[in-house]
Amino acid sequence: MTVTTVTPAKARSPLLLVGTALAIVYVVWGSTYLAIRIMVEEMPPLVSAGVRFLTAGVLVAGALVVRGGPGRLAVTRRELLGCARIGLLLVVMGQGLVTLAEYGGAPSGITALLIAAVPLWVICYRVLSGERPAGRTVAGVAMGFGGLVVVVAANGLGGAFPVWTMAVVLLAGLSWAFGSWYQPRIELPRDPFVVTVYEMLAGGGALTVIGLAGGERFDPLAYSAGAWAAWGYLVLFGSVLAFSAYIWLLQSAATSLAATYAYVNPLVAVCLGWLTLAEPVTVPTLAGGVVVVLAVAVVVRSEFRPANPGPTDRRRVR
Repeated sequence: MTVTTVTPAKARSPLLLVGTALAIVYVVWGSTYLAIRIMVEEMPPLVSAGVRFLTAGVLVAGALVVRGGPGRLAVTRRELLGCARIGLLLVVMGQGLVTLAEYGGAPSGITALLIAAVPLWVICYRVLSGERPAGRTVAGVAMGFGGLVVVVAANGLGGAFPVWTMAVVLLAGLSWAFGSWYQPRIELPRDPFVVTVYEMLAGGGALTVIGLAGGERFDPLAYSAGAWAAWGYLVLFGSVLAFSAYIWLLQSAATSLAATYAYVNPLVAVCLGWLTLAEPVTVPTLAGGVVVVLAVAVVVRSEFRPANPGPTDRRRVR
């Protein structure tokens, strides 16, 4: 297991800010699965998701310009390309595929349970990159994938969850995990909010083009107030607030800490989907979901177990 000294920037990250950012990601992202399901009942999935992120990117960029002037958005070509790559992984392949899956009939709660495996996929990428996680971490990953198999089997074999949408959600989780693992390893702007702007603009633009090229059309006058309310919630809370908080966490704390959102998101999503849309929740699904969440807890707890406790602030990272 790699142990590295925390950089001064990370060491200075106020505990209150880290806790606030985590709380936002925990609760808000858990509710976005329901908002996406409501939005795609009327709006085309890829274009609506693309316009969502384009709008959020413009709003965050405007706020940065007001506070720091246009110069705050200045980046190098290398940094811009880095943001575009992460935008492809997180926004297009991650959020975009989740939106497409829910449009295809994937229940919001079960989608969140499958996405909860993201921290387990992150460990797999670390192993493939040559790291050797602790035995407890490996055991947690194995347990988590066992729970994942239970969730998939319970809903794919005669369940109400279309099989192709499960494959899409799993691919979205793989992409989101790779983007989370990859982001701290490439050259990006030092300001995490500038990173957020360019990732959302690049990803939102790509989603919009892909959707339009695929025949989707965005007709603002054809959608109900409920669909617009869900879309607006996703822009302001899901993208501007929560996505910005997540990108800030990736640059200000260990990736393993940022990934703990997977504890809470499924619980919030399952409860909201059941209460609001009467989405079915079977015993096998709950059992498999509990196993996945417990496995993530085991993995993250193992990641935070220091190898050489001492006066130096050291922690396991990424």
